[in-house]
Amino acid sequence: MTMVLLTGVTTPLGTALAKALVDDPEIQQVVGVGIEPEPPTELESNAFVYECWDLSKERNIRRMLFGSCRERGVTHVVHSAFHRSPRARGGRIHRLNVESTRNLLRFCERHPTIRRFVFRSDVEVYRHDHLHPTLLREDQPLELSTAAKQRVRDRIEADLTICTHMGMSSLSICVLRLAEVFAPESGSQLHDWLLSRIAIRPLGYNPMVNLLSIDDAVAALIAGVKGEAQGVFNIPGYDSLPLKRLAELAGVRPVALPGPMLSPLYRWRERVRRTEFTYEMNDGRFHTSDLLDGTRAMKELGYEPQHGINFSAVKQQRRLTAFRRL
Repeated sequence: MTMVLLTGVTTPLGTALAKALVDDPEIQQVVGVGIEPEPPTELESNAFVYECWDLSKERNIRRMLFGSCRERGVTHVVHSAFHRSPRARGGRIHRLNVESTRNLLRFCERHPTIRRFVFRSDVEVYRHDHLHPTLLREDQPLELSTAAKQRVRDRIEADLTICTHMGMSSLSICVLRLAEVFAPESGSQLHDWLLSRIAIRPLGYNPMVNLLSIDDAVAALIAGVKGEAQGVFNIPGYDSLPLKRLAELAGVRPVALPGPMLSPLYRWRERVRRTEFTYEMNDGRFHTSDLLDGTRAMKELGYEPQHGINFSAVKQQRRLTAFRRL
């Protein structure tokens, strides 16, 4: 009997994953956790239970796991609760991104029924520069620079926290490093980059990017839940294309400018339009290609990307966003 605890269920990916798990005949029940008072309306089902918890507080994690989760006999945990904004920083954000991960794993190891822990990481943890190959394997160096944004540092710390328990834990642990989930309200930097009429990139550079759809991200996480393989797995998306072509498909005019101009231009855009795209966090991959090698995930989890990005929906989202800002 498989009972799944899913954190971050109120995000677009979390909601889609919960719906897929509820519809899976091998999953008896899904316990979704979010900080919002009410669950998404599309998750109304007898097989779904919503609980509101602030996971930045250790006592809440303890009460949740050894209370209702113990009573329901939860066997699998999928942890994907992270703050999505690159502008968010400070102690509370770190507690949500990192300390909640550490505490959740620690309590799961002491839990009487939980046996598998699936952690959603992402491509942002890798270092992006010209010294390393375009196709990133799981042993690629991580971005450990002190100049990295807190969002990146927190994700790396959480990822490494999970990885240090592998082979020593009573749990079966699976870390999935997802390519960028290209969807609105998912924390996607490239999706926000394309919400303007023009998309500025560095002159002389047109790197390849890889994008992961919600459907493929869900498929990968379900493979992690239902599989038994342990370790770190890269999860690439179906679409790999040059940055300029990405802008064209989204209906945005690509413009190339000298690199030193981009950082101040995007800082101005961030202040004036309150956008989420931060050039400093994307400087590396705007100059070098970053594609994930999904060989290990294919062999051990049976995952292969199948669903491309719906660029018509991206164009519609851009028009709606522009209308709201009028």
